[in-house]
Amino acid sequence: MTDKIQDLLHRVEAFAPRTAAEIEEFRIRILGRKGELNALMEEFKSVAPELKRELGQQINHLKSAALERINALKGELEERQSASAASVGDMTRPGSAGQSGSRHPISLVKNQIVEIFSRLGYTVAEGPEIEDDWHVFSALNFPPEHPARDMQDTFFIGKNPDVLLRTHTSSIQVRTMEHQRPPIRVICPGRVFRNEAISYRAHCIFHQIEGLYIDRNVSFADMKQSILYFAKELFGESSTIRMRPSYFPFTEPSAEVDVSCNLCGGKGCNVCKGTGWLEIMGCGMVDPNVLEANGIDSKEYSGFAFGMGVERIAMLKYGVKDLRLYFENDVRFLHQFDSAL
Repeated sequence: MTDKIQDLLHRVEAFAPRTAAEIEEFRIRILGRKGELNALMEEFKSVAPELKRELGQQINHLKSAALERINALKGELEERQSASAASVGDMTRPGSAGQSGSRHPISLVKNQIVEIFSRLGYTVAEGPEIEDDWHVFSALNFPPEHPARDMQDTFFIGKNPDVLLRTHTSSIQVRTMEHQRPPIRVICPGRVFRNEAISYRAHCIFHQIEGLYIDRNVSFADMKQSILYFAKELFGESSTIRMRPSYFPFTEPSAEVDVSCNLCGGKGCNVCKGTGWLEIMGCGMVDPNVLEANGIDSKEYSGFAFGMGVERIAMLKYGVKDLRLYFENDVRFLHQFDSAL
C-alpha cells in the first residue's frame, strides 16, 4: 500500500495543467467520492493494526499535499490570466481607432506632379540609380572637362570612373531615347545623388522629376505653355511664370523658370526675398547633339526637356525651410501632412 501512496504523491507533485478544466478533472480523479484517495481509504480499513498509524500518516500527508497542489495550481493559473488581460488592457473599455500613417511630403508632391503631367499625355519612365558615364554625362553632351564629372559633385563607385550614382534623372531620358522612337513624351521621377555637404538648403540625396517631349515641329512655345499649365495646376490658377536665359549642356536654348510667389501674390516677402518670384525648374530645347547621340534625326525631330527638384517644390508648396526635415523621419513633422492625403 505504501507504494500506491508514494506513486500517487509523485503524480500529484508532477501534475502540470494548462487550463482550469484540467485542474478540476484532476481534483475529481484524486479527491472525488470515487477518486483514488477514497479507494486507498477503503483499502486502509483492511490493513493490519500495527500498520494503521504509519499508513494513516502517509494518507493524511497525501491528502494535504494534493489539496495544496491543486489550490496552488489554481492560483498560478489565475495570475497568468490576470497578467495576460492586463497586457491587453481593459476589454470593457470603448475601442479607439488606431493612428494611421502619413504619406511623406516628397511622395505627395511627386505624385501630384506626375498626375498633372499625365493629363498632358506623359507616361512615367524609370531607370537604375547606379549608372555609367555614357547615360549620365556623355550622351547628354557633357564635355570631358565639365566640372560635374569631378569627384566634388559625383559619387563614383570603387575605382572605376565609369560606374557612378546618377546625379540627375536625365539618364532615364537617355535610356528612353535608346529604346523608343519618337514621338516620346515621358516624365522621369527618381532619387539622385551628389557629393555635397548637408545643410538646411542642400543634401547629398534628393529627388528629381524630369520630363522629355520629342516629336516633329516641337517648339519653345510648346514648352512654355506646358510649364505654365503645370505651374497653375500646382500653385494655383493665379500663378504666372517667367523664363530667364541659362545654360545646360543638353539643351539649347536653355532657361530657368520662376513662378510667382504664392505666399505674397508676387508682392515680395521673406520667402521670395522680396522679388515676388520663386525658382522652380530648368528647361530648354533638346540640343541636336543629344538627339544624334541617341540615334534620333535632329533634322526631322525636335523636343524640349525640363527638370525640377521635388524637395524644392515641396518646400515652396508647404513652407518648409529646412531640407533636412525630409530625411529625419520625425513623426511630428510627418503627421503635419495627414490632411494632404
